[in-house]
Amino acid sequence: MSLDPSFVGRTYPPTAPYQVGREKIREFASAIGATDPAHHDPEAARALGHPDVVAPPTFPFVITMAASRQIVEDPALGVDYSRVVHGDQRFAYTRPVVAGDELVCVNTIEEVTSRGGHGFLTTRTDVSTVAGEPVVAVWSKLVVRGEG
Repeated sequence: MSLDPSFVGRTYPPTAPYQVGREKIREFASAIGATDPAHHDPEAARALGHPDVVAPPTFPFVITMAASRQIVEDPALGVDYSRVVHGDQRFAYTRPVVAGDELVCVNTIEEVTSRGGHGFLTTRTDVSTVAGEPVVAVWSKLVVRGEG
């Protein structure tokens, strides 16, 4: 089944809030080798003007990957997740993610194309606080490999 291009522009409902924890940030930072003290030590982060430890720039992937289930599990769109390969990722920050943030995601399908028998799906996830303060926009391109 090919991806339905009529989904371009479709926006999904906000996700349930995600509470950003200090330990989650530390674990993520350790897992990717991010050694900056601001990712691990609240005092180091405060010295830089942040209220608590600061997440590494790719941390929102943790939240947006879970939020993207709204899209990939939408049967009408036609994503066969067993054939998905991650194609691209980019982030545009309004401000850093810090421990204590309570974040929600709103997913939008920006582009659906087909080339060489493969489907390409570009999504934008706007991550904001529960109060509506923008934090980061995350774009992701998924490639749905064709048969054969």
